[in-house]
Amino acid sequence: MKNTILRIKYVWLLMLLLMFIADLAKAQDYIKVTPEKGEGAFALLRRYNLDPTDYFEAFIELNKNKLGEDLSLKTGQTYLLPVKAESTSSPDNETGVFPIFGKDYEKIEFKDNSLQGAIFYIISGHGGPDPGAIGKKSGHTLCEDEYAYDIALRLARNLLEHNATVYLITRDPNDGIRDERYLKCDKDENCWGDKNIPINQTRRLRQRVDAINAISKKYESSYQRSVELHVDSRYEKQNVDIFFYYHPNSKKGKALNETLYKTIREKYKEVQPNRGYKGSVSARNLYMIRHANPVSSYIELGNINHERDQRRLLEVDNRQAIANWLTLGLIIDYENSRK
Repeated sequence: MKNTILRIKYVWLLMLLLMFIADLAKAQDYIKVTPEKGEGAFALLRRYNLDPTDYFEAFIELNKNKLGEDLSLKTGQTYLLPVKAESTSSPDNETGVFPIFGKDYEKIEFKDNSLQGAIFYIISGHGGPDPGAIGKKSGHTLCEDEYAYDIALRLARNLLEHNATVYLITRDPNDGIRDERYLKCDKDENCWGDKNIPINQTRRLRQRVDAINAISKKYESSYQRSVELHVDSRYEKQNVDIFFYYHPNSKKGKALNETLYKTIREKYKEVQPNRGYKGSVSARNLYMIRHANPVSSYIELGNINHERDQRRLLEVDNRQAIANWLTLGLIIDYENSRK
């Protein structure tokens, strides 16, 4: 009788263990997120570009044992998003789903861990009520914020492939990575935390700085870099290569931007050996790089009114190349920081 009871207890414990392992494996299929202070389920879903109308009930079902009163979210608690992260046949080669990049690019294959532990803040300039610089091409209006945002998305996606932690500070709820030459201008971008972007420039910049600095407090001992992308506006005959700004008092900022500059210069030598490259690196006391805590790079991608510079923005392969080259430069900077 005693042996029978022991066997029953053993089988019961084994069943509980198997159920726990199954639940754990199931949980690992989903993207794990932590809400910001005061954030509710609707806001959390929107922050990850998930329509609450479609995903709210699934979110509640997944997390029903972690919710507070009235289905509130608890600060510091980890929740599962109702979007699965799929695994490939190789255990060392996983993919994740990130809806912010759009349907064609939301699945990301993690290539390696070369940026594991690195934190990046990617900001595309202007947005919301401010389109930034305006250009014209073949009857189309070119808005700075749209092209800067597309390259920002491509850069962020690249960084995630190398297992970095990435925060897109400027966000668009429905414009993922786009492969069109002419990107439609709109005004529905928002700032991290699902906040409307102010039209006043100082308030807009302060909003972004506040978002970055609030997040950066969680990673005070980590490698953190802020990358802001813009498109310049000059006379039609004045073409400019990609150039970089850093804060005058930041040695790490100078090193970061010189690394990015050298990487771009070398890549141009490789793919267009007779072209020449006239980009530059210089110190400038700009609001964002003055007030944001992370080491920063402020990048101008070209003149939106110059024909050759427009090709840098309009051609999809060129936008992707810029993102690829900046990614390479950031990997080099991260490696240098650990020497």
